[in-house]
Amino acid sequence: MKPALEYEIHLGDSLEWIRTAKPNSVHAIVTDPPFGLVEYSTEHLEKRRNGNGGIWRLPRNHNGNTRQPVPRFTVLTKTQHSNIGTFFERLGRELYKVIVPGGHMFLASNPLVAHLIDIALIQSGFEKRGQIVRIVQTLRGGDRPKNAHTEFPDVSVLPRGVWEPWLLFRKPCEGRVQDNLRKWKTGGLRRPSTDVPFKDLIHSAPARRRERIIAPHPSLKPQAFVRQLVRASLPLGQGVLLDPFMGSGAVIAAASRLGIYSIGIENNEEYYNMAMEAIPQLAALETQ
Repeated sequence: MKPALEYEIHLGDSLEWIRTAKPNSVHAIVTDPPFGLVEYSTEHLEKRRNGNGGIWRLPRNHNGNTRQPVPRFTVLTKTQHSNIGTFFERLGRELYKVIVPGGHMFLASNPLVAHLIDIALIQSGFEKRGQIVRIVQTLRGGDRPKNAHTEFPDVSVLPRGVWEPWLLFRKPCEGRVQDNLRKWKTGGLRRPSTDVPFKDLIHSAPARRRERIIAPHPSLKPQAFVRQLVRASLPLGQGVLLDPFMGSGAVIAAASRLGIYSIGIENNEEYYNMAMEAIPQLAALETQ
């Protein structure tokens, strides 16, 4: 294992920080953004804490099961869909300036809004390079009609989700991939080994209880999964990684563990303070 490297984290608006960053100063981006935009607003986080409506509407107790609330993107309006496209196109234009040619970007998403983000980032100049499918068994759905589950016992309103899409983009290379690798150290994805390529299907257990105790963030991703993305994002293992929506710091912790210098940005002070404490602890965890 490489020794953990230093990292820098910033409290503030990601777009504002990116606008002040030097062009071609970042080699990869791995991030879990608020892909519905509204779910991490002050209003909806307060409703989540109170268990009172908002986008975090899934009941904690339903059909005899106790569950954590998750954002329900079926309630988004057409205006909110439009806002998603506008925001991610603007974000994409700014990120395009700071990432080097051939640099890859991994973004967590949701099947109901992924197409909006795809279109926006392509319009901002990025190439669509595929999609990583994270197989995970904690996602919601499959419930019977609310307040009518006994009347319609054989009906599900939505299929139960068992996968999470991570969208993959690349800033176009300068010339051939081999030329870009020589000049910028980017253009491809790092293989797990010489004999095995990086694959677009990853089975991932949810974040372990110990991880959730360290970083009790609503959308914490497990180190065993995030470290695979972070490692793949830098084909030669060299460069700077950016997470513009840091949350509790899982991506920054993964980069630190792998010996990669990283920069994290978070606009929620509670989560920023959580990340300050959580990053070194998450980085120190052993994974299988």
